[in-house]
Amino acid sequence: MAEQLSLNLPVRPALGRDDFFVTSANAIALALVEGWPNWHHGKLAIIGPAGSGKTHLAHVWAAQSGARIVSAKNLTRTDIPSLAQGPVAVENVPEIADDPDAQAALFHLHNLTLAEGHSLLFTGIAEPKHWGLSLPDLASRMQGTTTAALSEPDDTLLTVLLGKLFADRQLVPTPDTIPYLVRQIDRSYAAARALVEDLDRESLAQQRPITRAFASKHLKSRAA
Repeated sequence: MAEQLSLNLPVRPALGRDDFFVTSANAIALALVEGWPNWHHGKLAIIGPAGSGKTHLAHVWAAQSGARIVSAKNLTRTDIPSLAQGPVAVENVPEIADDPDAQAALFHLHNLTLAEGHSLLFTGIAEPKHWGLSLPDLASRMQGTTTAALSEPDDTLLTVLLGKLFADRQLVPTPDTIPYLVRQIDRSYAAARALVEDLDRESLAQQRPITRAFASKHLKSRAA
């Protein structure tokens, strides 16, 4: 049988509800997202480590609610009247901590969207009180938002996460590779993502398939 080699193809994350694997690390957050018509004051903040599924959950919610998804750093006041006509997901709010104009735009979006009777979802790594927002009225509104926390992955979720990260890159490691990696790497989304990126790059450069032996050699070289 010919060995399968990785190709330099675009990364296309699967962001549908069926692609969101549920464990104790994310079950409560998913339940809160799916119960969006009952959000307190019509808003929710999803928080968690980088790569934990905040964007994925934002897309799950958008599919259910018809919401538009925008990046906080791209918000301008001219966007607000149009965006506020429906539910909105605003991603990576902490990125505007040093941008007074974007904070002012988000403040007006927050008030107008809720006044129009629509829902808001926000994402950030830490709790809203740690987002570093300098506009007091916006900071208080974010801190008054119910949070849905995503934690670092357990072994079950880490197994699925590695499989998804490989699949997003259209890579098919040998069956024994992922169980081996789960036993070897840190239990974190960042570690899993960085490892898959490295293995993809090296397998492409060396024109070799991703096997347990290949992964083991890579991990040993990183530790040296």
